[in-house]
Amino acid sequence: MINNLAYESLNRLDTWQRMRSITLGEMSGVKLMNRVDTKYVLSYDEVLRLINAAADNDYYVQIIDGVRACRYLTLYYDTPEREMFVAHHNRKLTRQKLRTRTYVESGTTYFEIKNKSNRGRTKKRRTEIALKAFNAFASASEATALLERHSHYRPDEVSPALYTRFTRITLVNPTLSERITIDLELSYEDARSHTMGAIEQMAIVEIKQDGNTTSPTKRILRDMRIAPLKVSKYCLGTTLTVEGIKHNRFKAKLQSINKRLNRDKYDTI
Repeated sequence: MINNLAYESLNRLDTWQRMRSITLGEMSGVKLMNRVDTKYVLSYDEVLRLINAAADNDYYVQIIDGVRACRYLTLYYDTPEREMFVAHHNRKLTRQKLRTRTYVESGTTYFEIKNKSNRGRTKKRRTEIALKAFNAFASASEATALLERHSHYRPDEVSPALYTRFTRITLVNPTLSERITIDLELSYEDARSHTMGAIEQMAIVEIKQDGNTTSPTKRILRDMRIAPLKVSKYCLGTTLTVEGIKHNRFKAKLQSINKRLNRDKYDTI
């Protein structure tokens, strides 16, 4: 049993010696800003099996400044009533999320708008902002301009709602038409109460495609008897850290996750 895949250990996996690397510049053709996403929940042991199988299928691993496992810090914004969380909880097909994201190693920071269409496609728009605007995107003119063009929310209608921290490994298929993100060491902090939460030893794997459903990774996961599981980091983190919020549907999701991980409970720090 793998009890810990710490940041340093992730960058020293023997499997990387068998995989070709791909840089950010070479990834320009794999941005997939308008895409179809399929998510899975894996244990850390299963993540290692998946990475080994991906190496056998000639997948690339993204490398940034010599680092393969990169740290991310994300801040989701929402209204005081958390309308965006409620829209997701109530299964509204067309919905939106607003967030800032920092790539910890480089300090590069973006303001992002994610829209989900009623056809299940995810479209992401983003603009680079200064790191100092991470906690207050409205101070960045680039962000407010993007918001004005692509959202019905005004800057003064939303405020910081949830911090998420995780370590991400990104794999790319040989034809550069599919990106696999593996998010580990996930932790959450409610930006308003500062309550913290986590589900230990859980990884969220996401297959991001341009619409082509053929995927060696899907076959690998199917062979591992792992079925897709729709899960939102924002909604999961909010459920874990916000006391009293309506989360009937996500409570069932938590039960599915714990069953998937052969566990009885989740942790609130």
